[in-house]
Amino acid sequence: MRAKRTVSLAFGFLLAASVLVPTAQAAPNGSAASMARTSDNKIQSAAAAEAYWTSERMAAAIPAQAPATVQAASPRQPSGRAGSIDGVAPSVKVKTEQAQGIGTMLNESATVGKVYFTNPANGLNYVCSGATVSSAKRKLVQTAGHCVHGGAGGQWMTNWVFVPRYRNGARPFGTWSARQLTARTAWINSSNSDEDMGIVIMQTLGGNSIANVVGGNGLRWNWGYSVFVTILGYPAGAPFTGELQYFCQGTTWNGHGQQVRAWCNMTGGSSGGPWLQEYNDQNGLGYINSVVSHRHGDASQMDGPYFDNDIKSLYDFAESLSP
Repeated sequence: MRAKRTVSLAFGFLLAASVLVPTAQAAPNGSAASMARTSDNKIQSAAAAEAYWTSERMAAAIPAQAPATVQAASPRQPSGRAGSIDGVAPSVKVKTEQAQGIGTMLNESATVGKVYFTNPANGLNYVCSGATVSSAKRKLVQTAGHCVHGGAGGQWMTNWVFVPRYRNGARPFGTWSARQLTARTAWINSSNSDEDMGIVIMQTLGGNSIANVVGGNGLRWNWGYSVFVTILGYPAGAPFTGELQYFCQGTTWNGHGQQVRAWCNMTGGSSGGPWLQEYNDQNGLGYINSVVSHRHGDASQMDGPYFDNDIKSLYDFAESLSP
């Protein structure tokens, strides 16, 4: 297989029921802004974060939804030359912690996982999706802005962890805790849906950096609004359970403002899941070209931020903070 919002979901290319990783239900196809900002406080230790996220807390986590958003009045075209960063394959072999009989499912990626965090504004626990992204320091995870910060009037999330290739309670590559969270200022200050993007700097686990263990996706920006993508995520709102990694495929188009839109019916919990160009289900890698932001209209479409120079600015900023 080849491989700017409200509430999250996903669009799809319908596969037969026998395919191991299910798709969401199919539907027909049809700047540099302000400076990025970061959380000031170091997140709790890896041991403390993992201890907090018991199976019971994970099961009870609420699918995250983006708050009310501010949308651009008119669409913006690509704001510069198309750019691309290549992905990276795992370079370290580790003993996985997967349950007996849990192997890799067709189309499932080890670079994609579930995100868990606490919103200090209300003390509740939430769940999103995310994916590793290649960088020199191998420590970055891409997700949605509302999965790291509450937007206008909100706060930075706490107890933030990433669980690669989670499935039915199994954590085959462990639980990775965040070191710092970053997001665009336009998201933090005004919940601008065109800027609903976040990048998280992860702590090491067992002395290893996350992309060295599971690999890291590439990154692309300024590639236009119409591209073929594979979207991966963990929808947790009915009728989904959040226990499996789902995917959708199709060609995107300009939705509203600086946003791309696609057919997909993934529900809450898929927020932050990657929209991947040239996804390769043999190695689980592709080029992240957007992330799940919110549902548009009915349950069959979703929007994501258009990746222009702003995502590259955020990426460079996060990498510069990574130790």
